[in-house]
Amino acid sequence: MLKATLRSFLAHKGRLALSALAVVLSVAFVSGSLIFSDTVTRTFDRLFASTAADVTVGPKQDLRSPVPGGATLTVPADLAGRVAKAPGVASAHADVSVQNVTVTDSRDRSVGPTTGAPTIATSWHLTDRSPVELTSGHAPRGADQALLDADTAGKKHVGIGDTLTVQAQPGTFRVRVVGIATFRTTNPGAALVFLDQATAGKQLLGSAGKATSISVEAAPGVTDPELKNRVAAAIGGGGYELRTAAEQAKSAAANLGGFLDVIKYVMLGFAGIAVLVGIFLIVNTFSMLIAQRTRELGLLRALGADRRQVRRSVLLEAMLLGVVGSTLGLAAGIGMAYGLIRLMSLFGMNLKATEMVIGWGTPVAAYVVGVGVTFVAAYLPARRAATVSPMAALSDAEIAGVDKPLTGRAVAGAVMGVAGAAALAGCVAATKAAPAAALLGLGVVLTLIAMVIAGPLLVRPVIRVLGGAFPALFGSVGRMSQRNALRNPRRTGATAAALMVGLALVGGMSVASASMSASFDRQIDRTLGADFIVQSANFTPFSADVRRTVRGTEGVGLVVPQRITPLAVRMPDGRRVQTAASAYGPRLDDVVHLTYASGGTGAALADGRLAMDAKFAQGHGARLGSTLPVEFPGGKVARLTVGALTNLESPEGFGTQGGIFLGLGTVDTYVPGGQDSVLYVNAAPGTDAAGLRANLTSALKPYPQLQVRDQADYKKLVHDQISVLLYLVYALLGLAIVIAVLGVVNTLALSVVERTREIGLLRAIGLSRRQLRRMIRLESVVIAVFGAVLGLALGLVWGVCGQQVLALRGLKDLQVPWGTIVAVMIASAVVGVVAALFPALRASRMNVLAAIAHE
Repeated sequence: MLKATLRSFLAHKGRLALSALAVVLSVAFVSGSLIFSDTVTRTFDRLFASTAADVTVGPKQDLRSPVPGGATLTVPADLAGRVAKAPGVASAHADVSVQNVTVTDSRDRSVGPTTGAPTIATSWHLTDRSPVELTSGHAPRGADQALLDADTAGKKHVGIGDTLTVQAQPGTFRVRVVGIATFRTTNPGAALVFLDQATAGKQLLGSAGKATSISVEAAPGVTDPELKNRVAAAIGGGGYELRTAAEQAKSAAANLGGFLDVIKYVMLGFAGIAVLVGIFLIVNTFSMLIAQRTRELGLLRALGADRRQVRRSVLLEAMLLGVVGSTLGLAAGIGMAYGLIRLMSLFGMNLKATEMVIGWGTPVAAYVVGVGVTFVAAYLPARRAATVSPMAALSDAEIAGVDKPLTGRAVAGAVMGVAGAAALAGCVAATKAAPAAALLGLGVVLTLIAMVIAGPLLVRPVIRVLGGAFPALFGSVGRMSQRNALRNPRRTGATAAALMVGLALVGGMSVASASMSASFDRQIDRTLGADFIVQSANFTPFSADVRRTVRGTEGVGLVVPQRITPLAVRMPDGRRVQTAASAYGPRLDDVVHLTYASGGTGAALADGRLAMDAKFAQGHGARLGSTLPVEFPGGKVARLTVGALTNLESPEGFGTQGGIFLGLGTVDTYVPGGQDSVLYVNAAPGTDAAGLRANLTSALKPYPQLQVRDQADYKKLVHDQISVLLYLVYALLGLAIVIAVLGVVNTLALSVVERTREIGLLRAIGLSRRQLRRMIRLESVVIAVFGAVLGLALGLVWGVCGQQVLALRGLKDLQVPWGTIVAVMIASAVVGVVAALFPALRASRMNVLAAIAHE
């Protein structure tokens, strides 16, 4: 049996090659993502571990927010002197390091990275643990000198003697480059500007007596935990956060983890799609191979092989396919990881391909995925093979299940479909976003399974409609192509299912994204009243110099600043709600239109007051006039009064929980030194919008990070952000289509082999080669369009239900992108034509007499 299995595998290796490609793709994405993330993690772990001080003393940060607020928390610079006196301390020095800066060259071009990495201005203090070393020039001395890292200097063509402009929170200042510092380890992609200690404190933090942290080195024989305890005892610990080198490295790695997770999960998403679609392909391939080997399997049974041996034989073939596919996929994954590492180098993250990490878990995961997928996919065909009777060796019997009743599928599909429909109905009826999203996910999974199970039941009624015009348009060739697609509903359903999965995903996401765009457009039209918005390209805060520049621009009538700050509110029901709040300047009503349940903008922005969403307040026991403890960054706590309640479309407050906002004066009192995030600008009377835009663009030329947007620009910005997610879905669709095409090609190729005698007879009675190719192409097109119809119908249902979840977040507009739906249908027909090219060509080249004599 083992020899027979190996010979059978080698005999059908060409037919199995397309199935192996699905395994290769899925394993490649899994192994590539693991290798890349492990390499980046190991590289940065070494960086963080080698550069962190034994103990770092920094300001206490109880409030962390993904939304940048612009304020920098500090510690006294002279704290380093107190720390140095603690027992076990070898040395201590104050550090200044801020990321809320913009650096430009003499031509007002940004010197910072364009890949999202930060621009960091920091104090120069060279130690054995410094990530850089001085390689040319000299250290900065005085208020007008600075160093620049070598990678940035090379990319931006900056040299020693050039002048740079630094836009920091306290103000803008100029420096001259007097030296170049080169990274000793991996450059994470940031741009680094080094100043001397006094200049850094004064220009970056507003005072030479301030620092952002204190770095402490331990004396010989003192462990980091011991040093941490001694330093804490020496400074009292109040208002400070102490971390050992290991804790500091762990925190830095956690911040990097978000970036790595995005890449890992995207690639694993591609792997998941490849696995899911590949299962259909492998099931179909093995089912057809077994059907074509009915007499061979019957002969094995007649010679004494029992059912278990036949089943094992088929499963062994699948395991061999999985091992080969996993091995090739692992090699492809290594190549993919190498490509990602090189790609990161183009973006400024200088990883070394020679230090690629291939942990033991990567090959294990690769073979578990590859072999596991093929084993699971081949199990049902293997069981079917074991049912072949020894009498099949004497006949042309086929066990593909052509005439087998679909009663079991009907029952199982109905049960899963009803359960999925109930979950989707619950999603639509839900009143809170979290349970609605959970029900949506459950409904998507159940309805997808139901459609896969019940797909063969839909083959005959749907394909009769889709191919109904074929006889009239193409005569007998069209009629035969339609009947060929109807011949084996199980095979047709499984072939179309691969395409259905990808198109269902695209249909659902297209409806969701179109609905999001329409909802945002309506919200912008309804709430935004400013002529222009001044905002940085990556939404980072900017210095107060920008507000002064905008106010001094000709044609500007009104400027209302917006600032973001993290805060925590202790609600009357006892809950501590941590969120990000907006602070606005006076005359907010002139640039933003808000509706209030009670109170108004004046009361909301008054000193000592705040506003929040009425439904949010009601859910937590707050009302107009309630006085609430509010915790600001740095540990300052204020008691603020609810001055107004707003009517937000989202009961939870879209964007930030609670929809809390307050006056700029209140925030300045408790979080001094913050930076604006947005400026709302209205034109002065008699100034046209086009003229004001030109004036603003000219005035803001020294600030290349800023953009001037009107309502149309703002809508485009939102649409572009939504499109990023949609492009990812389209990429997933592309992968699904590639594998689906392989599935259609495989099905048609095996079908041609299966129908060799039939094709020979058709050719003998006068069917031309052109007509034969047309027949196979039409069969392929109708199968592809059948999969598209099922997928898009399912996707539309998912999209409508998904929009109900979005409605609970304030996005209430439903919009179906019919243009996309029609384009996908047309593209599906093209996919069918492309997939049929090779099988149709092969069929047309058959020798007629040899085909008739084929067994």
